Amino acid sequence: MTQFFDNFSSIIVFLHVISAVIWVGGMIAIRFAVHYSMQNIEDPKVKLGKTLENLKRFFNMVIPAILTLLITAIIMIIALGFKGTELYGIVILKEVIWTGMSLIFITIYIKRNKAQKAFDSGDFANAKNKLLPIAAYFIPANIVLGLIAIFLGITLRGF
Repeated sequence: MTQFFDNFSSIIVFLHVISAVIWVGGMIAIRFAVHYSMQNIEDPKVKLGKTLENLKRFFNMVIPAILTLLITAIIMIIALGFKGTELYGIVILKEVIWTGMSLIFITIYIKRNKAQKAFDSGDFANAKNKLLPIAAYFIPANIVLGLIAIFLGITLRGF
């Protein structure tokens, strides 16, 4: 694994960083740009439909990014020999954060799918209620966790 990382370290680190950018940056864009621009749509059915579509498209981008983050993190943890060092605590903390973010993402994914089913059946109030906690709580929580993980990653690379 060490030799693999040595041969492809730039690509592995790039894939790790770009995946974090896609996931965390995408959530920031969705929450603070797309979400607010969607509020200008007056027709509630159109607003709900576009929100569901935006989340679906975001998921199509972010699922591969989440998996890439996991794979590249495992490669770097093994190849860089963090286990048994004073930095291993930071590595574990990043793993805990990634796990928490992934669980939140799964929750968002499930809520979005339930909202889509409600929307498709014409139950717009239920669809809206399913989506509300996503923008209010889940995405902001993942943004904060993601920013912490990025900071910790920079800390690890600085040593």
